[in-house]
Amino acid sequence: MNPTRADQIGPLDMFKIGIGPSSSHTVGPMIAALEFRKYALTKLSESVPTNDLRLKVELFGSLSATGRGHATDGAVCAGLIGLHPKSAEPEEIWAAMPALQAQPIVQLGQHRARFLPAEDILWQGWFLDDGPLPHPNTIRFRLLNADKIVTEEIILSVGGGFVEPVDISTGMRRLPQASDVQKCVPYPFNSAAEFVEQCKRNGIPLWQLVIENEAAKGMDEATLRKNLSDILRTFDKCIEAGLRTDGILPGGLNVKRRAKALYELMKAGKAPGWSGSDLRPSVFAMAVNEENAAGGRVVTAPTNGSSGLIPAVWRTLQETNNLSDEVLQNGLMVASVIGALVKTHASISGAEVGCQGEVGTSCAMAAAGATAMLGGTPSQIENAAEIGIEHHLGMTCDPIMGLVQVPCIERNAMGAVKALNATMLSLASDGEHLVSLDRALEVMKQTGLDMNQKYKETATGGLALG
Repeated sequence: MNPTRADQIGPLDMFKIGIGPSSSHTVGPMIAALEFRKYALTKLSESVPTNDLRLKVELFGSLSATGRGHATDGAVCAGLIGLHPKSAEPEEIWAAMPALQAQPIVQLGQHRARFLPAEDILWQGWFLDDGPLPHPNTIRFRLLNADKIVTEEIILSVGGGFVEPVDISTGMRRLPQASDVQKCVPYPFNSAAEFVEQCKRNGIPLWQLVIENEAAKGMDEATLRKNLSDILRTFDKCIEAGLRTDGILPGGLNVKRRAKALYELMKAGKAPGWSGSDLRPSVFAMAVNEENAAGGRVVTAPTNGSSGLIPAVWRTLQETNNLSDEVLQNGLMVASVIGALVKTHASISGAEVGCQGEVGTSCAMAAAGATAMLGGTPSQIENAAEIGIEHHLGMTCDPIMGLVQVPCIERNAMGAVKALNATMLSLASDGEHLVSLDRALEVMKQTGLDMNQKYKETATGGLALG
């Protein structure tokens, strides 16, 4: 059982500026490699011989099955040389692997370790030393001196750019304990019911609860809002980049970018549709996910595979309802709570529970945030999130060739429309509903456990078969 509580996960954990095409297969491995680099530096000393140091990286499970399509190898190379997905430019990140192929040396302080990606990145299967994997996305890093292990780390990429180290001696995840968390925040919660009750009992908006909890953990409101403003600007930049770029997406599937052409049709009033239909949420979502598929700058929302949905809903509502930057930030805070609840009680990893954990979670987050921005009550907000989850239960993760393109791009477009529909349905009701969000998350987790592995980001089932 995951000891991390939902009230420990903040907005800037759920929304992280990073790089495409995948948060679990690109951003997570890059961060994991960077963490191992830091760890290795602490283990090296002047007494360690420097004449035969070598790095090895083993990719297991889903990372091994679809990592090539997700550029996992390139991301690992970037992390090992010290690049971070938020601060490094995309061009710099994707230049790391070719540079190491040409000059296979990683500088570790005063030491030099040989690392040739073609030989030293190993694509392993579904067993770690003949035992089961601790997570479908498992990475083992080793620093060797000749054939002797100097140090090693097993790190899990658990979705959304989150990584968790494994205790080598026990094989168990090393997770933070949460025994004192209720002393740390003024409004503790670890379920949707508790979150709604805290807001009702204290008579405060949901986003204000987040602000005060984050302040208790050390981040004041001004700093939080500045960071959320950066997130919103990244949303817009990504949408604009997607709307002005055409051509073929990389990876060999020859998928044509469509957002620009659809946007031009829409602006000219020529887009097909029923009376009153609005293609904006779909087009904006596709624009972002095409940028993600091309390895561009995106925000985990909560994952890269679902990175287009929330920006599309926010942009649409900003244009149709003239929402202020502060209101959009408030919506992100509310959305982050839903993401934290899913991460705590189910999963946001497609390799663990299928696409219900990615697009389904993003839809629920978007619906909750949108309902909050449009003046919904706590009960209506929880209702909107539940609708978003409920109508994605059982969705598989079966990308063709392991690329975040088909069906991922269109799934974001459809999810954005579902989120807006969920918002309207909840706002038109009194917030009372038969199935709670907490119950829906229980079902989501169990559905993921029951789902055959071939439908969970392995490119061995479903649409991935062609």
